[in-house]
Amino acid sequence: MTETDARPVGTEPEGRAGGGGPESAQDLSLAFLDVAEQAAIACARTMGQGDRHHSDQVAVEAMRARLDRVPIDGKIVIGEGERDKAPMLYIGERVGQGARGVEGLQEVDIAVDPLEGTNLCATGAPRAIAVLAAAERGGLLHAPDIYMEKLVVGPRAKWAVSLDAPVADNLKRIARCLDREVSDLVVVVLDRERHGKLIADIREAGARIRLIGDGDLTAAIGAAVAGNATHAVMGSGGAPEGVLTAAAMRCLGGEIFGRLVIDTPEKEERVRAMGITDFRRIYTSADLAPGEHITFAATGVTEGALMKGVRFFGDGCRTSSVVMRTKPHRVQFIETIHVRSRGGAAELRF
Repeated sequence: MTETDARPVGTEPEGRAGGGGPESAQDLSLAFLDVAEQAAIACARTMGQGDRHHSDQVAVEAMRARLDRVPIDGKIVIGEGERDKAPMLYIGERVGQGARGVEGLQEVDIAVDPLEGTNLCATGAPRAIAVLAAAERGGLLHAPDIYMEKLVVGPRAKWAVSLDAPVADNLKRIARCLDREVSDLVVVVLDRERHGKLIADIREAGARIRLIGDGDLTAAIGAAVAGNATHAVMGSGGAPEGVLTAAAMRCLGGEIFGRLVIDTPEKEERVRAMGITDFRRIYTSADLAPGEHITFAATGVTEGALMKGVRFFGDGCRTSSVVMRTKPHRVQFIETIHVRSRGGAAELRF
């Protein structure tokens, strides 16, 4: 579903940040979409300037400011880091109107990546996005900030693969589920030295590889959507991003299989402190994002296969986003035209 919405910059249409009735209190998907849009717009203005830290900072500031307008008692469970390392959107931080003393609001856990692909934005490369996921309290795993082995596939292959299976076996199973040859498959892998053997195994099996510098969450979404020329994502990446991927998979019907990479005593101590004792456990999307009511919202910052980047024009800008829910099960692709208020004289571009 594609929708186009034109509105003045800085305003919220009915239902975006409230609306007053019980239904609007339940369905906050458009309010969360607005949060992602504003973060994307803010960091898109820094695109190509070569300062990834500044790009991330403005995205965080915009997302934080917008979250405080949402009628929730929110808590960040996946964010920019611990409180002593992140001044805003730190793990455990309260956000939403509840953080400003409003009582009686629904309790919501929130996972955010204000700018997934900071290097992509800084260099103007494709696939940078602003993203957040939300669920009822306890609905998103507080994952440690360490690496996680990941295998992401779409709905048709999720029952056929295993994180412990050889790469060649998984590729054969994926190909069989999709009624393709292994040579037809495209596997996305982060271009990292640690993936040398994985890359060699994929090539030996006969599949094709798309190496990416950053943005495995965006690639994972693509793997769960048919017709996107991505059939799997393999390799290790951040565990917090794994939780965001799981939230997306819950909405799209795909699957992520993940296992924490605990390769130092310090990491073992950290995960034990979080109550994790089974270091070989393979997590699925239902483990990482177990909530019943999950909302996922993402807005393109730079150009991507599923979402275009922010496009500026004289009287405003245009954003391309996806917002998804598990209950009711809904996926929307939304184009929004953000208009600068100039006394009604703005020229819109569709």
